[in-house]
Amino acid sequence: MRALTLTAAGGIESLKLQDVPPPPAPGPGWVVVRIRAAALNHLDLFVADGLPGVRPPFPFPVGADGAGTVAAVGSGVTDVRPGDDVLIDPGVSCGTCAACRAGDEPLCERFGILGEHLPGTMAEFVAVPAANLAPRPPAMPWAQAAAFSLATLTAWRMLTTRARLATGESVLVWGAGGGVAQAAIQVAVHLGARVVATSSRPAGLQRARELGAGVVVDHVREDVVAAVKTATGGRGVDVVVDSVGRDTWERTLRSAARGGRIVTCGGTSGPELALDVRRLFWRQWSILGSTMGSHAEYRAVTTLAAAGKLWPVVDQVVALEDAVQAYQRLDAGQQTGKLVIEVSP
Repeated sequence: MRALTLTAAGGIESLKLQDVPPPPAPGPGWVVVRIRAAALNHLDLFVADGLPGVRPPFPFPVGADGAGTVAAVGSGVTDVRPGDDVLIDPGVSCGTCAACRAGDEPLCERFGILGEHLPGTMAEFVAVPAANLAPRPPAMPWAQAAAFSLATLTAWRMLTTRARLATGESVLVWGAGGGVAQAAIQVAVHLGARVVATSSRPAGLQRARELGAGVVVDHVREDVVAAVKTATGGRGVDVVVDSVGRDTWERTLRSAARGGRIVTCGGTSGPELALDVRRLFWRQWSILGSTMGSHAEYRAVTTLAAAGKLWPVVDQVVALEDAVQAYQRLDAGQQTGKLVIEVSP
């Protein structure tokens, strides 16, 4: 089968489109999906660069996000059958540990993500557990279907399970050109919160307005903290969604209200942060990490998708042959929305 593969942990230049063996026949509880389209996330850039403790076998099919049609099912699978169009939850857990039995799969010690720990979606076929599939809403185009799962599920868990954002509260979302940030704006608006969103590009600011942000701020040319204080009567926001990390961290802290919650799912500008613990306990902040989401959370967001809500914004669709160019566009921060790879037209 054709697949975009990582041939070494050396960055984008180590990606190569080539033929690799397809997945074997699915085992009990597993399914093979023929991928129609895949989508990029910042995670894909990190995987290409090489992540600590992650050593995939090369050549390794990349890509976490995707959607397609069920090609084959293993024994015991009754919820889907060949020919079904499906969305794919990229987070795979063992299904038997205490965390999985409690329905909190992202805390599974064996938790992994397609395209990082398991062969990914930028291939004609991918193997996944049947529990990771949801019906593709008939009205949802393949591009939106491919781009939906990782960012929307991540944003949902961040704001509902972790930060417990409530109706009437305020939230600051950094980087409205990215998929998780755009999903977070939509989730926050759906929950009845007031949103302040930032971007460094006019297109990102405009998109944030269209998604429901009440206040938008250019985080390069404007004072984000002052804008937040003006929007909240000097108090600061109840919740900050910050997946940028080092470059925004100090302004994140200054924007959070007393008792505020700061939730993060990544660090695109760098993994190491500075924090004066005295500020933490005096202002009684909660700093929350979040990764992906549970099967129950995935059912929640796919139910909303079926109702026409939380659909992702697509920046560009390219053929599998041009996938490396999409990586380069993402790496340069030129996108406003999701970059989609058409795998099997």
